[in-house]
Amino acid sequence: MESDLHPMTALIRRRRAIFPKMYTDRPIPEELIREILENANWAPTHKMTEPWRFKVFQGEARKRLGDYMGAYYQAHTPPEAFSELKFNKVRNNPVRSAAVIAIIMQRDPDERLPEWEEIAAVAAAVQNMWLTCTAHGIGSYWSTPGAILQADDFLKLKPGERCLGLFYMGYHDMGDLPGKRSPVEEKVEWLFE
Repeated sequence: MESDLHPMTALIRRRRAIFPKMYTDRPIPEELIREILENANWAPTHKMTEPWRFKVFQGEARKRLGDYMGAYYQAHTPPEAFSELKFNKVRNNPVRSAAVIAIIMQRDPDERLPEWEEIAAVAAAVQNMWLTCTAHGIGSYWSTPGAILQADDFLKLKPGERCLGLFYMGYHDMGDLPGKRSPVEEKVEWLFE
């Protein structure tokens, strides 16, 4: 029974991707966004590189982000593949969100460890953000649209930085959504000798 689970286990199992079209207009207080980012800052990090960096879009900055995303889609989509529906979605998702966080990896300048370890550390930071959002009833979604993965100039990235996507956030009225996973037994091999 779900209510009998340890609170952390229950939180992990309640985490869902909640998309911007489901968000309400309720703003997220700045102190809560700071808590979300501080929890991200406590992710595991090999050799203490702490490779995560974040750019928070709120207010009019969300519209600027949406305009960039829409323009990129329009410029990089052949006319025969262009979808007005997708154009409006990528342009409006940032504005539908209370806040959008660009997820950035800062590569260790000495390259003391493989890049995948830095990416994994950033992913762990995002999981901390996602769980914090879930605990506070905030919907969130990690998206990797091509526009933002090619946004070095728009985001004013520094040398060694690479954008790994956007983290959309907003309150919602969806309640707890059911989850689905195949049995873990299908994914584990126990070795004793």
